[in-house]
Amino acid sequence: MKEENRRQFIRQSVTATAGLMALPTLANTVSRAKPTPAKTWDNPRLKFSVIGINHSHIYGQVEAVIRGGGQLVSFYSKEADLAAAFAKRYPQAKQAASEKEVLDDQSTQLILSSIIPDQRGPLGVRVMEAGKDYMVDKPGITSLDQLAEVRRVQKKTKRIFSIMFSERFENKATVKAGDLVKEGAIGKVVQTIGLGPHRISLMSRPDWFFDRKRYGGIICDIASHQCDQFLFFTGSTKAEVVASQTGNVHFAKYPDFEDFGDLMVRGDGGTGYIRVDWFTPDGLKTWGDGRLTILGTDGYIEIRKNIDIAGREGGNHLFLVNQKETRYIDCSQMDLPFGKLLVDDVINRTETAMPQEHCFLATELALKAQQKAYKLNFNKA
Repeated sequence: MKEENRRQFIRQSVTATAGLMALPTLANTVSRAKPTPAKTWDNPRLKFSVIGINHSHIYGQVEAVIRGGGQLVSFYSKEADLAAAFAKRYPQAKQAASEKEVLDDQSTQLILSSIIPDQRGPLGVRVMEAGKDYMVDKPGITSLDQLAEVRRVQKKTKRIFSIMFSERFENKATVKAGDLVKEGAIGKVVQTIGLGPHRISLMSRPDWFFDRKRYGGIICDIASHQCDQFLFFTGSTKAEVVASQTGNVHFAKYPDFEDFGDLMVRGDGGTGYIRVDWFTPDGLKTWGDGRLTILGTDGYIEIRKNIDIAGREGGNHLFLVNQKETRYIDCSQMDLPFGKLLVDDVINRTETAMPQEHCFLATELALKAQQKAYKLNFNKA
C-alpha cells in the first residue's frame, strides 16, 4: 500500500463507526441519525476475533457483533500501522502474533475479516476448518472456483460463512423496507432496482483497489449488495443473470480497474436491475446516493439510503406509495438486528440472520454476472 494511501486509511479507520463506508473525510458525510452504539452486555454471549483489517468496514462488522452480545478478544493484522489503528479503537483486544494464534484459540467461536478481497474466501476455508464461524466483508468471494471450495468446506464442517451485506443489514431504511414488504404493504414484489454509486476518492485507495484480480471486478464487489437485496425482497431462491456489462469508461490510468457495471437478473420470485459505478461527484455530501426501489403489485417503496438530495438532511429515508397513501418514513431510529441474529445463529446453530444458501446464491449471481459481462470500450479519459 502506498504510504499516502495507508495514512488516509488509518485516519478513516480510527474514526469509523458502525455502518459507515470508507470516506475521503468525515466532513463529506451528512447523517441525521447518530451511529447505533455498540451495547455493552453485562454477560457477553460469545467471544470473537478479527483476522485482516484491510478495509475500514471491519469497524462496522465489529460493532454489529458487539451489539449482538459478542466480546472482541483478539485480532491479527500483518500490517503494523493498520494494527495500531485498530488497537487504538479496541484497546481491550489482544494483538495476536499470527493468524494461527487466533485460529488455535479454543475460547473463540467467530472470526471477522476485511482482508484484501481475493484472500477472503481462502481465509474463510481455514476458519471453518479450524471449527469456527466466519463473517466477512463483501465481496466475500472473488471467483467461482473459490465459491465451489467454500461451499464444499461449509457443507463438510457445518460452520457459518456469512457476508456482511451492509447496505441491507446496516441500513435502517432497508431494514424497515423488509418489515413493510413482509407485512404486505405493497402486495407481491415484482421487481427491485438497486443503484450503488460510490465516490472514487483516488488518494485514499490502496494499490489492490485498482487490480481486478484482487477485488474481483465492480459487479463482484459493489453489486453483491444489490444481488443480496434482489433475492431478499423478491423472495427468490433460484435466479439467473439475464445480461451484464462492465467497463472502465473514465480512469484510463488504471487499466485493471472497472468504474461502471450493470446487470439484469431474473429469479423465481421476481426480476431485478442493478447499476453500480464510481462516479459520485465531490459536490454530494455523502459517498454515494444509494437507492433501492421495490415495485409491488399494490404499490412501491423507494429508499434513499444516504441522502435525500436537495431535501431532508441525513440518510435512512423511505417513501411508501400504495393503494391507501403516499407516506414518508424517517427510519433513523430503527434497530439493526443483524448482529444479534448472527450471534444467535452461532450459539444455536440456526440461520436467522441470513440463510446460508442465500449468502452463496447472492455471491454466485454477482460472480456469474462479472464473468459473462460484455466489456464496454468507450473510454472517455
